[in-house]
Amino acid sequence: MKISRRSLLIGGAAVPLARGWARARGLKVGVTDWNLRLTGNVEAVETAARLRFDGVQVSLGRTPIDGKLPLDDTVVQQQYLTASKIHKIPIDGTCLDILHVNCLKNDKLGAKWVADAIPITKKLDTRVILLPFFGKCALKTPQEMDYVGDVLREIAPEAEKAGVILGLEDTISAEDNVRIMERSKSPAVLTYYDVGNSTQNGFEVVKEIRWLGKDRICQFHLKDNPHYLGEGKIDFPAVLKAIEDIGFHGFANLETDSPSKAVEDDMSKNLRYVRRLLA
Repeated sequence: MKISRRSLLIGGAAVPLARGWARARGLKVGVTDWNLRLTGNVEAVETAARLRFDGVQVSLGRTPIDGKLPLDDTVVQQQYLTASKIHKIPIDGTCLDILHVNCLKNDKLGAKWVADAIPITKKLDTRVILLPFFGKCALKTPQEMDYVGDVLREIAPEAEKAGVILGLEDTISAEDNVRIMERSKSPAVLTYYDVGNSTQNGFEVVKEIRWLGKDRICQFHLKDNPHYLGEGKIDFPAVLKAIEDIGFHGFANLETDSPSKAVEDDMSKNLRYVRRLLA
């Protein structure tokens, strides 16, 4: 059965929340395990809950174990699910870190990892997989973008069946992301919009967010590294207003650096800033 882009997105956002205020506002504020410096470590779940985030995005690992992703292990998956239940915080998404090594644009192993990540993500009771395209794996040409779209067209039916979204995070424009989405011919392929990356690459983030709209964005990353939020060049009041105006009701994960090197203190400071703006 075909799923509409709208219904799949809503399915992806429908996770239990520990913070009542987030339901009212629509936007939920999570955090990445790697910026907590707990990459692939189940302790990130407790830490995110203790810092009062609404969710935590976890890495699936960058180094295979016996030919499998590190989180492709039922014991490890159960540890995450148990921690999520105990600390009353959802895993709001996964990140396919290994695509920094095996580029989806030119390495057949990349396609295998995407396919493997789908059932893992579903078992973790979450719905969004971040597919990164950076460094040597960045998308540079229309041919590379078309190739990725074609690869995802082959994999996306499995994501649709699982109710999982494949989120494109990269250094290209909103229009080029939509080019890939349309070539994939699947509602399971959406844009994972990172306001920091887009700003660094010269794009007008507020304009792009409004142009994409809520049905073409699965999640956001909020950052203005190496600065604290609100102390760099990104206009976060305008960004959050645009997110609110398009009616987006999913997660925005903080992918922020730690200027003071005190990670938890800096994460708390950035979270308080976002919450003040939302309030």
